Amino acid sequence: MKKLIILIGCLLGCLALYAQADYKVVFDITSKSVEDHNTVMRQINGILKGSPDAQLEVAVYGEALDMVLKDKSKITPALTELLKNKNVSIKVCGATMKRNNKEASELIPGVTVVPDAIYEIITKQREGWGYIKVAH
Repeated sequence: MKKLIILIGCLLGCLALYAQADYKVVFDITSKSVEDHNTVMRQINGILKGSPDAQLEVAVYGEALDMVLKDKSKITPALTELLKNKNVSIKVCGATMKRNNKEASELIPGVTVVPDAIYEIITKQREGWGYIKVAH
């Protein structure tokens, strides 16, 4: 009985440590759908309500480029507000920018360019980040 109580105590301790583990998620978005752009904003805001210290990143590439362009984004106010949080980052693929003849100056302030969004996602996964593909 004593061993069982010790075992249960150890398991509860492990669960408590696991619950306090860092919450890190990278979102992968390639869709030009404004519905999907709004979905990722809603998902991030929902996570932040429950876990304000969560580290969240959105990797933008392919047809999702309009999401982060000053003159094309339909979610600029929501994105700008979200980028005020130091634990949230929006990274756009440099290769996608180059293919579309876009410059960093055309991005919503706070959005940063990475050389390759897929490599960024893989790197985050290797670091233990969770992964969510945003699509409908």
